[in-house]
Amino acid sequence: MKRKQFLWMLLFLFFLSGCGFAPRSVSDSQMVELVVFAAGSLTEAFTEMGTAFEQRHHGVQITLNFANASTLLQQIAQGASADVFASAAPKFMDEAVAQGLIEKDSVKIFARNRLTVILPKDNPQKITALQDLAKPGVRLILGAKEGPQGVYVDKLLTNASALPEFPPDFKEKVYQNVVSYESTVKAVVNKVMLGEGNAGIVFLTDGISAGDRIQRVSIPEGINVEAAYPIAVLKSSANSKWAQSFVDFVLSAEGQKIMEKYGFLPPK
Repeated sequence: MKRKQFLWMLLFLFFLSGCGFAPRSVSDSQMVELVVFAAGSLTEAFTEMGTAFEQRHHGVQITLNFANASTLLQQIAQGASADVFASAAPKFMDEAVAQGLIEKDSVKIFARNRLTVILPKDNPQKITALQDLAKPGVRLILGAKEGPQGVYVDKLLTNASALPEFPPDFKEKVYQNVVSYESTVKAVVNKVMLGEGNAGIVFLTDGISAGDRIQRVSIPEGINVEAAYPIAVLKSSANSKWAQSFVDFVLSAEGQKIMEKYGFLPPK
């Protein structure tokens, strides 16, 4: 009877080994480095995410590279070593799929975000609503037009211009007030905090992270833009099982609690 039980146990272990499960740890002589390319707005959330993952998987080191998703995609396409790509917009993930860098079926939406208007604490232009961004003399700071935030802001301004409470040339007037386009949303926040601009439009999570160092003006829900964040393992990953394990952790209940902590909305 004992022999029979032993044989069944061997078969069970053999089954598990063939199912693609990532090991929970590696030996010191087999240290694994996972390189995660992530959108700048994920800085706080993914820094904690990486630490939590390392604590649960001895011998795995998470190296994080934060930048504009457009810049990250360019780096990956040019051969930069990376295992996971987390974008702030589906557009750049779609481009990665089109370039053969990622399998389409592996892409998962792991979080959502929205936009908000931020102001310096002293608010010298007395801005109280989105409409005020089109007033003459307002110095506006935005994220790069070619990046995720720029795409979302353009859609927001288009939505607003179509409503009767906004002038039809609202979008054009807002763009005329832009004094600086920054490569990351974090840079937009920093410049507004320093008073180098009278207002900025950023992701809500970045506004929350800045706390009481800025003021925030809500954007009407009917015209606000919902940002979807996709994540996937790169085909070129040298540690694809561990990379998929990290993606699974981001999508897990524990990972989603971390995202929620920093103001992100859950995926649909």
